[in-house]
Amino acid sequence: MSNCYQTKIYRKIIIFLILLACQLITISCHSTKGKSMETTEKILPIKGEVFTVEGHTAFLIMPEKRASGTKTPWVWYAPTLPGLPGPEEIWMFERFLNAGIAIAGIDVGESYGNPEGCKLYTAIYKELVKNRNLSKKACPLARSRGGLMLYNWAVEHPASVACIVGIYPVCNLTSYPGLKIACTAYGMTEEQLAEKLTKYNPIDRLKGLAKEKVPIFHIHGDSDTVVPLEKNTGEVQKRYHQLGGEMTVLVPKGQGHNMWEGFFQCQELVDFVIAHAK
Repeated sequence: MSNCYQTKIYRKIIIFLILLACQLITISCHSTKGKSMETTEKILPIKGEVFTVEGHTAFLIMPEKRASGTKTPWVWYAPTLPGLPGPEEIWMFERFLNAGIAIAGIDVGESYGNPEGCKLYTAIYKELVKNRNLSKKACPLARSRGGLMLYNWAVEHPASVACIVGIYPVCNLTSYPGLKIACTAYGMTEEQLAEKLTKYNPIDRLKGLAKEKVPIFHIHGDSDTVVPLEKNTGEVQKRYHQLGGEMTVLVPKGQGHNMWEGFFQCQELVDFVIAHAK
């Protein structure tokens, strides 16, 4: 066999090995990506337990001091998206915990209050009440788009709600994110969602909460252009009072949809939750 021929064979073998190595690296990278997607990590602003419910990331922060022989009252926070709850919630959470109140939530993605998200909310509710000794009556705390999520669960389970509190919460699908965006989460066209809007829009579904005498508290700035006060909290307040419901609203002047600490260090909100959680 000539040296020239051997050299050609060696080159082919080397090229083959290089290609094989590249394929193995690619497979390894894909495998690693898959594992990272399956293993969701969540960093909480306060030490707590991160677990999954039906494949979705959930969390529970328990108070150190709990009354023996009783169910633990709890705040239900939303939206539990990546990065939320955040450090701005620490002030509130510490005061809830000091009062013996737990905090929990589950990431249902950008559900905009759709039925699938509500089913996951029911799943975590059952987990927390049946297996973790939490109270049968939750205290939903809705921040921004979390209003769509928590209100749409609450209106279907009013007997399981002690009170509702909101920080500039979205309560009207036509206001935010708008039907053109929300319809995808509902598996409908914009026109189809518009036709069934009263079935899914929180402001149209308050009757059961009023009948159950669920008290509501919102803090919402008068300069909010993302989630306008009058189309959300203002509309809820008007309709809830018409239904005979109890609702308190604080309106900080000159504040919009922002991170002003007054939204997150609101003593009136904390006192309201503590008074009704127990």
